[in-house]
Amino acid sequence: MKILFLGDIVGKGGRRAVAAALPDIKKTHTPDITIANAENVAHGVGLTRKTLQELRDAGIDAFTTGNHVWSKNEARELLSDTSSQLLRPDNYAEGEGSGAKLISVGAYQLLLINLQGQVFMTDEVKNPFNALDEILADPKAQKAHAIFIDFHAEATSEKVAFGWHADGRVSAVVGTHTHVPTADNRVLPGGTAFITDVGMCGAQNSVIGVDKDVILFNFTHEENKRHEIPESGTMIINAVVIEVDPKTKRGESIERVDQIVEIQ
Repeated sequence: MKILFLGDIVGKGGRRAVAAALPDIKKTHTPDITIANAENVAHGVGLTRKTLQELRDAGIDAFTTGNHVWSKNEARELLSDTSSQLLRPDNYAEGEGSGAKLISVGAYQLLLINLQGQVFMTDEVKNPFNALDEILADPKAQKAHAIFIDFHAEATSEKVAFGWHADGRVSAVVGTHTHVPTADNRVLPGGTAFITDVGMCGAQNSVIGVDKDVILFNFTHEENKRHEIPESGTMIINAVVIEVDPKTKRGESIERVDQIVEIQ
């Protein structure tokens, strides 16, 4: 099973870049399923029915999220739709939707899991390490031919520790949230493909997807300007391709996919 995962898609520029680049990426890497983190797709904060459909039309099959998932009211309805391939972090104590879902991928079943970290994160969530243990004890985990986790967290140390906690029990763990790609992609000794952070799909000459001049102003003045998300210009696509052996559930490889896209 080959899984293509795209890092946090940021705003209209990120959506347009994904729509432009994804056909060639999929042609080159021939994934069986394409997943993306969609918590920033609606002007950098949250998601809407329209923006999610735009990404479905671009070729994305399923979506993970994070701490901004409930920023737009439409997301609650989308998460409540059991047929929707949209997840939210499972370790929120309350909220619509689910963070662990079985998805058919050809003849196989993929258990897609979304969890959120605790370190440096403002929202209160249940311990993600314990939450994973509970999910893996559920019978649906035994039905899966592959188990893929988006761990949405700020601290690199927490992400690395979580990878070791999951090693040998899941097929892959990919980090999201910081929008800064890391170069530590590898298969851990137990057979779990891992990367601390995939990165983002958004404006390259920005500060994690936000107009750099706005962020520089906010860092150098006592007042804050509203975040602006570039919609055109040079965009970066950060993604990974992971291969999993469905007979063993082991990750076999993880490869970074980074591409520049010019959007007019």
